[in-house]
Amino acid sequence: MILPIVAYGSPVLRKLAVDIDTDYPGLEKLVADMWETMYNSNGVGIAAPQINKDIRLFVMDSAQIFENEEEDDDLNYPDRPGYKGVFINAHITKLDGNEWSYNEGCLSIPKVREDVMRKESVTIEYMDEHFVPQTKTFNGLTARIILHEYDHLEGKLFIDYMKPLKRTLIRRKLDDISKGKIKVDYRMVFPK
Repeated sequence: MILPIVAYGSPVLRKLAVDIDTDYPGLEKLVADMWETMYNSNGVGIAAPQINKDIRLFVMDSAQIFENEEEDDDLNYPDRPGYKGVFINAHITKLDGNEWSYNEGCLSIPKVREDVMRKESVTIEYMDEHFVPQTKTFNGLTARIILHEYDHLEGKLFIDYMKPLKRTLIRRKLDDISKGKIKVDYRMVFPK
């Protein structure tokens, strides 16, 4: 089932998400719904707070970035062919490498994009969809997507990385998103 995506201004997007256990009700269906919602909205990742759940869960698929791309020797993607996975109770253990800039957007903040500096590598401990413990290191675009989704679990948004002047300049766009004065190709729910 395609779920509505929570818009900027909703309190759940600023909450610290909580760990869950194997008894979390309807987890398998929730994960399936998150995949369907993410793909329906042309996203590469979606976190539980974006569907109004304050739990430490996100799904991401960087493999789709490379699926339709010709092999290009001029581009250095250390994470090719990408990664598709479910991250439950994720906690970062290490950030490494140089910071690099990439233009990010967010399904909860449609039509706003900004260059964000992030480390090129992340090591993260999490449970997969079967609650099997994992510790993995990711690089490149995959690491960036993971860090973006992880921020959602921490109540942080990519716009928080903007300089104050830039945030002031987009204030009207953010207000319009909060008020539902935006057209998107996917279902959204707006703050009351």
